[in-house]
Amino acid sequence: MPHGSVIPAIILIFSLFILQLCIASVASAGGGGNGINVWPKPRIMSWTTQPRANLLSPSFAISSPKHFYLSSAANRYLKLIKTEHHQPLVTPSLINITTSSSSALHTLFITVESLLTPLQHGVNETYTLSIPADASIANLTAHTVWGAMRGLETFSQLVWGKPNLLVASGLYVWDSPLFAHRGLMVDTSRNYYGVDDILRTIKTMSFNKMNVFHWHITDSHSFPLVLPSEPDLAAKGSYGHDMQYSPNDVKKIVEFGLTHGVRVLPEIDSPGHTGSWAEAYPEIVTCANKFWWPAESNWTNRLASEPGTGHLNPLNPKTYKILKNVINDIVNLFPEAFYHAGADEIIPGCWKADSTIQSFLSNGGTLSQLLEKFVGSTLPYIVFFNRTVVYWEDVLLDDNVNVRPSFLPKEHTILQTWNNGANNTKRIVDAGYRAIVSSSEFYYLDCGHGDFLGNDSQYDQLQPSSSANNGGSWCGPFKTWQTIYDYDITYGLSEEEAKMVLGGEVALWSEQADPKVLDVRLWPRTSAMAETLWSGNRDEETGIKRYAQATDRLNEWRYRMVSRGVGAEPIQPLWCLRNPGMCNTAH
Repeated sequence: MPHGSVIPAIILIFSLFILQLCIASVASAGGGGNGINVWPKPRIMSWTTQPRANLLSPSFAISSPKHFYLSSAANRYLKLIKTEHHQPLVTPSLINITTSSSSALHTLFITVESLLTPLQHGVNETYTLSIPADASIANLTAHTVWGAMRGLETFSQLVWGKPNLLVASGLYVWDSPLFAHRGLMVDTSRNYYGVDDILRTIKTMSFNKMNVFHWHITDSHSFPLVLPSEPDLAAKGSYGHDMQYSPNDVKKIVEFGLTHGVRVLPEIDSPGHTGSWAEAYPEIVTCANKFWWPAESNWTNRLASEPGTGHLNPLNPKTYKILKNVINDIVNLFPEAFYHAGADEIIPGCWKADSTIQSFLSNGGTLSQLLEKFVGSTLPYIVFFNRTVVYWEDVLLDDNVNVRPSFLPKEHTILQTWNNGANNTKRIVDAGYRAIVSSSEFYYLDCGHGDFLGNDSQYDQLQPSSSANNGGSWCGPFKTWQTIYDYDITYGLSEEEAKMVLGGEVALWSEQADPKVLDVRLWPRTSAMAETLWSGNRDEETGIKRYAQATDRLNEWRYRMVSRGVGAEPIQPLWCLRNPGMCNTAH
């Protein structure tokens, strides 16, 4: 065990020992029985006395170590705590409320063991929170600044009331995430989202203790990112000057993420999904601006899997000149140690439409060799900048076009799965790669809203087709919060294999989403994944899935998010919360 982990381990063991002594005969908190609700549910949250709430002093303050990002978070949460005045939809029961000013809580004191640890994958986000029953000071202790931020969010959710603020007291929390990677992917190419939309999304992620904003910036449809070395890509490939992200916009988003404990992971998808590059450099893009599925061809000979064609040409030397400029700019704009390079959905018909590639194939070359040439020319360049490369699973698992494992060094490569649920996760870890899970069957938030083809006849019939009944989309039906909550991303894996799963991401592809529906598409369904990746979807004692118990808590949390300015959709009529148990099924 490294030196740095010995003292924290001793402190943790001692803390847990004291905790057991304190709560041996006291019921657990946060389970919904007493109306005290924290989302995501903490790993351990227990009363050290009988459940009670004390006044929060009007002069309440947060004492925080001086740190640029933590100090900002402390000020932000202090303002939220004092102004939110959350009114629970169901009044907390079995709570002894003390209104004496002598027992009011005056200060939350934050202690951080290491102020220097940067926000990175695997950073320690553990924290403990102790709110004594009869003391004026509560204590929040964390290994890192980022764990302290998670504790501040928990504390904020333990405060409620109007006009007087109350805080749950006599309470102890020990909390730490099950998975290090808890992410959300948003596609800003197919439809554009303003900077404020992205900032609001990151802020809501922090409310839900999520830590990775996967920004799918570019695709065949538009190239909205202004790059200093290749300005023409956005100037010609975006939807317009008012739908671009400048370097200053990126800096603002990255800094906002750091202030909220959220990493911004950029994705520049290639060599597929690059039709927008052809507006600036048509010579390096094959099958650009072609009709995606020519009438005379069958599906296997399509040029793209949806409207919007174009692949970078691995045989053109200029491809790598442009791409290396792009990579260089991305690593300068984004401090994140992961670089998502895409490599999904290589469509054979698109590459075969190019004459130079036709010649290569006629001389015995293969499409997989083309992809290997591309990966072999770009992955080492990304790694040179001390980045770990994330690819979609296709680069290894696609049936038709893939690369051999020798082109994907395991120490530098992470694969993100999106097909075939747990089966592909198993295939990835069996091959020795770390995995990020985004199974479309469970985690794709755009599914079930129909298709976007303009002349689709599948709906024009008395008996709807199976596809129409399935929501009219390839990945239908709609992924309910329950579907997301109940998914176990390490299903079927051994304990050792499960360690290769870094975590998961829900994904919002934007063919049929834009800023007007962003919040509704994301929340509270994303909150469902956030809890399962933080503390699981099962009761730790019984092993039984807790979706039934989670319903009321998610309902309450959704209303609280709305009060914080998030346009989250409802999951039940308000009547259900006001009439506990009446909206359940007896079968």
